[in-house]
Amino acid sequence: MGNIMQSKYLWTSEAVSSGHPDKVADQIADAILDAYLTEDKMARVACEVTLTKDLVLVTGEMSSKASPDIEKIVRKTICDIGYNHPDRHYDGNTVQILNKINKQSQEIASAVFKDNGDLGAGDQGLMFGFACIDTKNYMPLAHALSFDFIKLLENDRRKNPQCPFMPDAKTQATIECDNGVPVRLDTMVISTCHTPSWKLEDVREYITVNLIEEFRKNNWVDEDTNFLINPAGAWTVGGPAADTGLSGRKIVVDNYGADCPIGGGSFSGKDPTKVDRSGAYAARYIAKNIVRCGAAQKAQVQLAYAIGLTQPVSFRINTFGFSNEENLVDFVQSKMDLSPKGILDRLSLRQPIYQKAASGGHFGREEFPWEKEDLFV
Repeated sequence: MGNIMQSKYLWTSEAVSSGHPDKVADQIADAILDAYLTEDKMARVACEVTLTKDLVLVTGEMSSKASPDIEKIVRKTICDIGYNHPDRHYDGNTVQILNKINKQSQEIASAVFKDNGDLGAGDQGLMFGFACIDTKNYMPLAHALSFDFIKLLENDRRKNPQCPFMPDAKTQATIECDNGVPVRLDTMVISTCHTPSWKLEDVREYITVNLIEEFRKNNWVDEDTNFLINPAGAWTVGGPAADTGLSGRKIVVDNYGADCPIGGGSFSGKDPTKVDRSGAYAARYIAKNIVRCGAAQKAQVQLAYAIGLTQPVSFRINTFGFSNEENLVDFVQSKMDLSPKGILDRLSLRQPIYQKAASGGHFGREEFPWEKEDLFV
């Protein structure tokens, strides 16, 4: 039959709220990281968090002169998310907290920090960055629409005391594409935990009237767009009370959905000397600047590092046939030092800015330095 080009197809991405158990764990891990960086900008932090119904386990390795109050940070983070009362089934005021943070391995520390002040990569690994012209913030459309509805749910929950929402929620956007170009939103799945006092039909009506009508102003929505609200039925117990949370598990949500390959490492809980984090931020910075300057309609960047080495072992830019990629690689390298230290300095990453990145996606948000548009200035 030969190769058949598929003209029209459906493409899907998802997002989760700040109260999703994995995202609660991420926010705790990054809140701890921020606390260390606030006291000691040279802190080396690798924090992992696990949540279950009645327990928070904090573990990992640290090397720092700082000594933040871990229990206080954990409780405040959970309560600020909205799990602050027994009625929420998970209460940051009373949950048991187990702190098993250890000292960083001296062998790893020696591989990273060089005698001349330079930084080697703390581990081997590969990272990806992506940007495209689908949206104003150069993010893939399905991924962006999923987060747009999460923002509506989060904002309503925080600002409207009459709303029925609990902190845990998920969305999923399916777009229709024609020859690779997005043309419309086909389906939006909206699943949100809600208070037991609200019946399912009332929750669905509330979302339809108060949020979907607002969302319909989006140019991608048409009269045939299908909205599925809590398709599994009533959902009154969510968050860590219903499902174990683990930091670093939502890496596809944190990145670009299925529109870009994902490197092997997660972000949250890791200080910026970890190339899993800083390398991914650098790759996004490069990709976004390439698309913004018109050198491509979409760009994918890969970086890879070896433990202890200061320069990447590979660096590739894919513009999907739009530009001379070898020339772009040379040009970027003439503009930017891709060593871990070069990335930290270029993007000012030794700041306590990471907790707010732990929910809502790490990319496409102008407040973060890796979203700057000054690479080719």
